[in-house]
Amino acid sequence: MPYKVLVVDDSSFFQHRLKEIINEHPDLEVVGIAANGQEAIDLAASLNPDVITMDYEMPRMDGVSAVRVIMASKPVPIVMFSSMTYEGATITLDALDAGAVDFIPKNFAEVSRNSQALKSKLHDTLIGFASSANPEAAKRKTDELAAVAATKSQKAKEVTAALRQRLAAKTQASQSTPTSGAVSTSPKKLKGSVKIVVIGASTGGPVALSEIIAALPSDFHFPVIVIQHMPENFTRAFAERLNRQCKISVKEAETGDKLIAGRVLIAPGGKQLMFDRAGSSVKILDGDDRVNYKPCVDVTFASAAASFGGKVLGIVLTGMGADGCEGARLLKQKGSFIWSQNQETCVVYGMPAAVARAGLSDEVMAVKDVAPRLLSDL
Repeated sequence: MPYKVLVVDDSSFFQHRLKEIINEHPDLEVVGIAANGQEAIDLAASLNPDVITMDYEMPRMDGVSAVRVIMASKPVPIVMFSSMTYEGATITLDALDAGAVDFIPKNFAEVSRNSQALKSKLHDTLIGFASSANPEAAKRKTDELAAVAATKSQKAKEVTAALRQRLAAKTQASQSTPTSGAVSTSPKKLKGSVKIVVIGASTGGPVALSEIIAALPSDFHFPVIVIQHMPENFTRAFAERLNRQCKISVKEAETGDKLIAGRVLIAPGGKQLMFDRAGSSVKILDGDDRVNYKPCVDVTFASAAASFGGKVLGIVLTGMGADGCEGARLLKQKGSFIWSQNQETCVVYGMPAAVARAGLSDEVMAVKDVAPRLLSDL
């Protein structure tokens, strides 16, 4: 049985195209279409979808308001379609605060020309959130593959066996990974051993980062660098929002910005953040197109290892993939410290899981514990 998708958009063109694109994947099925926020709330209650795609600008009730109501009544993963403008970025950040799990650029040209990149991104995102939020459905999907393989070729049976093995390994790994603030190795004393805090995050990061940074005082003793996977306008809007909400100073980083205690620098979207050799300021570079992420946690962690040696506290928060793992390895080789977020408080337990499973985490903790530990341990 495919994962059930509810599409919410007031444009009949987008409704039709999204339904076509989503239904192309055998593991996804659009079970309903809503043209405004109130219809989304009603259909979410009656259809019980596994995941929802949500536009933000609609009549009667906007997308952000609908997200708040749905998440308060019966939570379900909601992926926003977002304009890449500055205004779109601010609205998307409101949606993430309200409980949406991620966003996808709403690009008319890509939808019109049947972009393969958009299809892959949309399919992977929806299946990822639907399966993580509904493990029973994920198990049913594996069982269905086994049933199909039983009537098909030996090759199909081998593929299904491999899928089962991967699912079992993933389950076993998550059960063996330290969670709930457990410590993977003996806690290390950080006082006097850290010059800078560098935090990496992706999916779910804006909310986690807001919680951490809002708790830091204006006279925090160290500079803080944040690498959050976001497009250009989003990092600017995010930095400005945090600066308004927090006691500590926050800005989007620019080349030449000095590393100052009591200031947070957000790596700009579409660029890479690195440090000068003296470790006194940052450099913003276009970076190599072969690097998947801009900004990239691995790139900034590696630069921090080169500039600060063992004097870094690297923190890896919620996010898909494994960005940060190799950078964390370089930091550990220099004698620096690594914290990672635990599974229970992650929107997606990918990046911190990779670090923890590689044995690189000095401590694994809930996001609510990060700021108190920063204040007590540094």
